Amino acid sequence: MSTTSGPRILVVDDDADMLRLLSMRLHAAGYQVSAVGSAEAALSQLAVERPQLVLSDVRLPGRDGLSLYDEIRGRHPSLPVILLTAHGTIPDAVEATARGVFGYLTKPYEPRELLDKIAQAISLSSAPVTGETADERWREEIVSRSSRMAELLAEARMVARSDASVLLRGDSGSGKELLARAIHKASPRARRPFVAVNCGAIPEALLESELFGHVKGAFTDAVANHKGLFQAADGGTLLLDEIGDMPPALQVKLLRVLQERAVRPLGSSQSIPVDVRVISATHRDLETAMASAQFRQDLYYRLNVVTLTLPTLGERREDIPLLANHFLHKLAGKYTKRVSGFAPEALKALAAAPWPGNVRQLYNVVEQVCALSTTALVPLALVQRALRVPGVEVLTYVEAKQRFEREYLVGLLKMTDGSVADAARLAGRNRTEFYRLLQKNELTPGLFKGDAQGLSPDDDRADATPAKAKDR
Repeated sequence: MSTTSGPRILVVDDDADMLRLLSMRLHAAGYQVSAVGSAEAALSQLAVERPQLVLSDVRLPGRDGLSLYDEIRGRHPSLPVILLTAHGTIPDAVEATARGVFGYLTKPYEPRELLDKIAQAISLSSAPVTGETADERWREEIVSRSSRMAELLAEARMVARSDASVLLRGDSGSGKELLARAIHKASPRARRPFVAVNCGAIPEALLESELFGHVKGAFTDAVANHKGLFQAADGGTLLLDEIGDMPPALQVKLLRVLQERAVRPLGSSQSIPVDVRVISATHRDLETAMASAQFRQDLYYRLNVVTLTLPTLGERREDIPLLANHFLHKLAGKYTKRVSGFAPEALKALAAAPWPGNVRQLYNVVEQVCALSTTALVPLALVQRALRVPGVEVLTYVEAKQRFEREYLVGLLKMTDGSVADAARLAGRNRTEFYRLLQKNELTPGLFKGDAQGLSPDDDRADATPAKAKDR
């Protein structure tokens, strides 16, 4: 196995010899490689870790490469896919290209042609990788192991390289400001200021002066010239948080600033040029606000060049143990507490709670239990008290079966750090039945190991694959 930290490629081919050959060539070219033999295994691998590119044979058992591409496209729109085939025709290539496949190569192909196509796809879909530490520094404040968040961050990294206006959508507490900061850090403006303002938290009479500034004497209390936030963010990024709450009169003035790239302070007759990248954020439905004439349509299209939508915490439930332990270790220093983690039942209760307040609510709950904890492990009772519920139960497998089976299993394995015993208990199944479900979905528990999240260790961590599965 290569120790390179280069881009990761997921290779899919049911021919073991071809899979081995492709893996060797890609390793030699400096790529990290995950190799699987079917479309189902590829989808399971994608749920664990998002690669920078998928390289797949067209003919696969169960479903073909185009069908796999369609599902990848639905879940990971920005992830490039290259298809390989020994039976390609011009109509096949035209159809694949029309559907959005990045590349379609017919065997036999020149190795250099394949490597050039891969390099082109990765260069267009993601920022250059210059080392793992430097590459991840831009999003270091965003703690996640969710494949859905990985897709969102990949899109954020791409849009960061441009100056396009970005509209961040998501429920309150889902992390919109953190994502805006990450985009700024990944952009060419990273060394310039990042300024955030909550448009709904400042009275209308003050918001105009706050944004655009004023000159001395512009109004009664204007005893000196004041630079607005647009000028403060010159050369950098301005986050207009809760843009949906901006009063209509100010929407007109904001639109003029975006069009003219200049601000006119209150009381001044002179416009001042500004070079600002605007990111806006909202939890409101702006389309409904436009329909009721509460939000200007022309401003909406100025702000909404690219839309990124943050998932709720309930939609990235596998991140809850990771976030809870991250917050706990951070807050332990603040409260000078010797708290090392959560009791297993307490962590399960956190993972199963509804979280209407999203990550912000989780942080508040962890802060409360940290402040009140008197033991090294936070107990279940303290978590239940903070959640204000008498008790929390994990869904049984039967209750969750209506959801996609694979995503359910992946979420359990992520929450338990690959412990089949803990995952089986969470699912309400014995280990034998659970192993059958894992084999059916081609999930390997070992893929989910590596970051202990506070659940109790188990003997099946040392060997989480049954003998029958190993022989396959």
